[in-house]
Amino acid sequence: MSHPLFDGLRNGPLVSTAWLADHLGADGLVVLDATVLQVKGFNGADAYVSGEEQYLVNGHIPGAVFADLFEDFSDPEGEYAFSRPSAKYFERAAQAHGVDNDTAVVVYDTGTGYWAARLWWLFHSFGLEARVLDGGLVKWKAEGRPIATGDVRPRRAGEFSAYEHSDAWAEKDDVEAVLAGQSDDVLLCALSTSEFEGESAGKPRAGHIPGSVSAPATRLIDPATNTYLPPERLRDVLGEAATSPRPVIAYCQAGIASSGAALALTLLGHDEVRVYDGSLNEWVADPTAPLETSAPALVASGGGRHLTKPE
Repeated sequence: MSHPLFDGLRNGPLVSTAWLADHLGADGLVVLDATVLQVKGFNGADAYVSGEEQYLVNGHIPGAVFADLFEDFSDPEGEYAFSRPSAKYFERAAQAHGVDNDTAVVVYDTGTGYWAARLWWLFHSFGLEARVLDGGLVKWKAEGRPIATGDVRPRRAGEFSAYEHSDAWAEKDDVEAVLAGQSDDVLLCALSTSEFEGESAGKPRAGHIPGSVSAPATRLIDPATNTYLPPERLRDVLGEAATSPRPVIAYCQAGIASSGAALALTLLGHDEVRVYDGSLNEWVADPTAPLETSAPALVASGGGRHLTKPE
């Protein structure tokens, strides 16, 4: 489902800060803040918490509703953090945030856009064309645009029908099929180079799935503007995943950074991309699932559902 507000836009899944500033308050427009914050856990391990307090106190784009990726837009019974919800659960969450079949949705976060990309990918997988604010709140603030504080009550939503598209997601057996030579999908690892090579780890076993292309999601963003790189530079970062006609399965730790990679591939016109939702959270939990590493095995400290590093 698309929305007339997006008619004429040519930059795929993105909208610019100028576009959003011109359309704030438009009938049917819902802006969602999908921020999640990285903190240090009690044992020094990386932990992730909701960005709602920051949204309330430090401010947000005027009219933006906070979207909690921990509770509202993830499966509450999922074995791993940020597991995708069912279509029915997503329908209820979307409607509770003011989204219906006649809504134009723009998503942003206060970081480099991966959390926004995750929520965008969820909307995409359930049949609604959302857009990500290119540059997010960082660019919005840098341009001196208005900021509001406090909570925003969502608009009253009408009917929203979510239709799950299975071709948006990959499962563990899809990855195993690639390793067995039964599928020719390109495996794309969106983790940092050090995590890809096994020099650091936020998980019990370090490294990457054999045969994967390394395309760190952090390199997809221009540090000067916080926006996605232009197409020619995205192709350089994404390598074979962008240049090959073969389908792509993107993964990371929990399907967050890989959603940013999926967005980048979509920007380049690649329409056969799936995100491995369980990613390495699921893969490394199986001691028989192979990993490759160029560094000695590392053992991660910490644990717990919300302490598992998602990127």
